[in-house]
Amino acid sequence: VLINHQNPKHAIAKPDFPNYSFPLFVTWQFSDNKQLRGCIGTFAATSIHEGLRDYALTSALKDTRFQPICWEEIPKLDCAISLLTNFEQAQGYLDWEVGTHGIRIEFEFRGRSKTATYLPEVARDQGWDKMETIGHLLKKGGYTDHVTNAYCRTIRLTRYRSEKIRL
Repeated sequence: VLINHQNPKHAIAKPDFPNYSFPLFVTWQFSDNKQLRGCIGTFAATSIHEGLRDYALTSALKDTRFQPICWEEIPKLDCAISLLTNFEQAQGYLDWEVGTHGIRIEFEFRGRSKTATYLPEVARDQGWDKMETIGHLLKKGGYTDHVTNAYCRTIRLTRYRSEKIRL
């Protein structure tokens, strides 16, 4: 999809896998060091074929944390799709397991509702414990004050699992 976007003469092969619907995220990483290059998705159930097409481009070209992926980078990158499953409302902000659960937090900051998520592998790959992960996720979501246990107890946390498929 990205190659076709960069070079429209390139034909897109029709997917040869089932077109089930899932919440999903598409991740781009450098092949050699696994450094993140883009990751965007949706919590709305989306057909895999459509979601892969749309979010492969969105995560490659519109992840505001990075410059758009350029033609020269494509051979150096891996792409994966994460299918999200087993959503559960957590009993608290520490009611999840590093490396097993992805987490989505909802919180209020300066009168505004905020959200942020990490896929299950993020905390494990970064070497973070639960509190470090929550602190980083709050920052990712726009929280700029000092993180306290009292504030963390106001977070609404949903945990989920994911099946990651490398493409």
